[in-house]
Amino acid sequence: MLNIEDSLNRLKKSKFRASFHLKKQDIDYINSKGFETIRTHCFDFISQRLAPETILNDGKQTPTHGHPVFPAQHACACCCRGCLSKWHKIKPNRKLTIEQINDIVNLLMAWILNEYNNFNANPKIQKEKTNKKSAQLNFNFID
Repeated sequence: MLNIEDSLNRLKKSKFRASFHLKKQDIDYINSKGFETIRTHCFDFISQRLAPETILNDGKQTPTHGHPVFPAQHACACCCRGCLSKWHKIKPNRKLTIEQINDIVNLLMAWILNEYNNFNANPKIQKEKTNKKSAQLNFNFID
């Protein structure tokens, strides 16, 4: 059983894992669908893409963007069976149990909720994550 708080604290120490964040379009998607729908999508993604015993494209099956669950999977090292093994000691080449799937979903949803709350609580983050390129361009043109 995964300890969510311990897992999130360990993952934050990884520069790579800590580089993933929800973007404005992810927040908008969550607002339009609700957390229960996001949880359902999360369960479906994990069940279909990580739970099978053998995954043909393992290590390449999880995009980095396009749905709030995708950056969560990378941030939480739940993107492929190799990362699950390394970070969470979940053995590869075995079908995930329903308990393991639920643990992973709970971890991902905790990360998503933290990101959602941080995004909404900090207007500076909202502005930076909305359009980094235009912020950079605007900075270059300041006298």
